[in-house]
Amino acid sequence: MPGLIVLGAQWGDEGKGRVVDLLAADAQVVARYQGGHNAGHTVVVGEHTLKLHQVPSGITRRGVLCVIGNGTVVEPLALVQEMDEVAQLGFDLGALRISRAAHLILPYHQALDQAQEASRGAQAIGTTGRGIGPAYTDKAARAGLRAEELVNFDTFAARFREAAAAKNELLTRLYGRPALDIEAMLAQLRPTAERLAPYVADTSLLLHQALRQGRHVLFEGAQGTLLDIDHGTYPFVTSSNPTAGGACVGVGVPPASIAGVLGVVKAYTTRVGAGPFPCERCDEVGEHLVKMGAEFGTTTGRRRRCGWLDTVVVRYAARLSGFTGLAVTKLDVLTGLPSLRICTGYRCGGTLTEDWPPVGYSLADCEPVYEELPGWSESLSAVRRWEDLPPAARHYIERLEALAGVPVDLVSVGPEREQLVVRRNVWR
Repeated sequence: MPGLIVLGAQWGDEGKGRVVDLLAADAQVVARYQGGHNAGHTVVVGEHTLKLHQVPSGITRRGVLCVIGNGTVVEPLALVQEMDEVAQLGFDLGALRISRAAHLILPYHQALDQAQEASRGAQAIGTTGRGIGPAYTDKAARAGLRAEELVNFDTFAARFREAAAAKNELLTRLYGRPALDIEAMLAQLRPTAERLAPYVADTSLLLHQALRQGRHVLFEGAQGTLLDIDHGTYPFVTSSNPTAGGACVGVGVPPASIAGVLGVVKAYTTRVGAGPFPCERCDEVGEHLVKMGAEFGTTTGRRRRCGWLDTVVVRYAARLSGFTGLAVTKLDVLTGLPSLRICTGYRCGGTLTEDWPPVGYSLADCEPVYEELPGWSESLSAVRRWEDLPPAARHYIERLEALAGVPVDLVSVGPEREQLVVRRNVWR
């Protein structure tokens, strides 16, 4: 199998970094294809816990080429800081490459993001304020600056001054914010540009060469399906396409290079920020999930909203991206709950549906329809074989498979690399 996409089947935070880290042991390339440093992938390697935001999760595997694709938006200052943190833990950055065509998040994007979000008042989307939306806006408006421009800083500086002056007009006249110091920003960016310039490359060519040689390539998505700019719970979405279709565009490879799509599903459902969430639980069940699952955002530290597993969402994600398998994470978090619920459908305006809400309805109009399953009390932390899972845990996974219409390949029973049950080889 030349290319395998790994993406989130819910609202993000499903544990994609942990899955990519695992699969990277048998890969030669890991390529991140969309999003920015608003995404966070947590990887636990022995005594080290890496909180990665822009660096691909394969960085923990020596010799694996790690690509930041053209579909991402790169915050140079934050990336350098992250690279330093990774290096301090003893991981090699020699195989990191940044697409020449990746657009840059610059300080004025962050200032605009925060001003725009504040101006929305009660209609705030819940963005991280890290400049993602404004950077993608500039990309679509053909006004952005790209990573390749860091190689010639004098040319970059001229374009930056022009763009920053226009953004200052918006900040001061429209939002009543103070103007940004353009020369101070450039002084901060100059050493950063010098640091990153050697990593900038034609990554589409590198990926083409790897695929042609039959190498295993992982395409790493950020956020999740329900945050997709086109197919998510708009407007409470991100500014890119985490779904499988975004992978080819986001790194510059043809669809024929993709042979599998692994959807990552948390054993329950979470989301961060505003927006509809039919299965949210604001009771003792929600508290259990927050506490046992340590449900706080990798990037922002915000408490995640938690609820029962929603298989309407998983089926929708499978339809959009063509999942060939599922990886279920955090099954161990459900241990101790006497009974479990799985959402099998929605009631929308008196109509029962097992699919995405029909035209005329939004997710906010939907009431979940649940099926109840028995829980288990046995610890899962030492389980490594499917047969050793408690019968109730196996039944829970089998019911998810039946409702999603996709086989479960991997089940995680803890945060460590080895705390995993492998049912099928995803590189088949």
